[in-house]
Amino acid sequence: MNQHTSSDGERIARTHLGTGGPEVGVQGLGCMGMSFAYGPTDEAEARATLERALELGVTLYDTADMYGMGENERFLAPFVAAHRDEITLATKFGIVLDPADPSKRGIRNDRAYIRQCAEASLRRLGVDVIDLYYMHRRDVNVPIEETVGAMAELVEEGKVRQLGLSEVTGDELRAAHAEHPIAAVQSEWSLFSRDVERTAVPAAAELGVAFVPYSPLGRGFLTGAFTDAGKELTEDDFRRTMPRFTGENAEANAALLEPVRKVAGAHGITLGQTALAWVHQQAERYPGLSVVPIPGTRKRSRVEENTAATRVRLTDEDLTLLAPIADRVAGTRYPSMALTSAGRE
Repeated sequence: MNQHTSSDGERIARTHLGTGGPEVGVQGLGCMGMSFAYGPTDEAEARATLERALELGVTLYDTADMYGMGENERFLAPFVAAHRDEITLATKFGIVLDPADPSKRGIRNDRAYIRQCAEASLRRLGVDVIDLYYMHRRDVNVPIEETVGAMAELVEEGKVRQLGLSEVTGDELRAAHAEHPIAAVQSEWSLFSRDVERTAVPAAAELGVAFVPYSPLGRGFLTGAFTDAGKELTEDDFRRTMPRFTGENAEANAALLEPVRKVAGAHGITLGQTALAWVHQQAERYPGLSVVPIPGTRKRSRVEENTAATRVRLTDEDLTLLAPIADRVAGTRYPSMALTSAGRE
């Protein structure tokens, strides 16, 4: 066990990742942006951020095979090797990229592809077992029971410990869980994105499945870091393709941050901490549900800010003020919602 320098007061609390799942810090770390999708990165700072997160009690580290076509998994491998027994490692399969045109995406959930992806991820990460293996997106042409059955074979073989699903509906989660226990569902959930509350979140609570919100900071928009992706972000930043973050939509959505600013000011915290505190407190609406958001960052200062949000307590008045925001957001989460749970409900 490595010695970490954080004081106990800085370390975040712990929770279980679903019924029977591993114990993890109540906030994880999304690692995608460290080497993919968000423009230029400082690799040394990103590696220092991984270490700082662990010092602060973050133990769930999230990647996927499609982040840079395996590059993100390779990036994480040295950190994983140094701290294998201290962390819960999550990766995903299911989104197929075209090397000749990364903007083209296919979905595969068939048995042969799952096995091929798992073996490749194990090699790139340099591990014998993946702690939490997610189906990244649902292929509606393959019965979900068949997909989960193939994933369950990996558990039986000792290559995977726990199974997860991403962007599934409540009914899909129930069907999957009946085939093999599901530890976690990962979907977008934030002040700006609440469609998962229709069926996915209630089903997770009912089944004892943890909910892992990705983009809990609205891909940075909720922090006030940018107001128009088309004007402010680099050409290779994929947020420029998202309807919410450009043009008139971005202008309308920036105005929605006023109540977030008001709550942040009242507590003496940042906009990002307000948004994260809101996500953490959603667990209280669903008895028995563990909620482990995975905000992504490449900076130590941000991971310190984000983990501090786990100790913020919003009042009922704050929650009432923030509640209407999601219904007023202009534009969809993705250019096409076909691959999201909301697109199938």
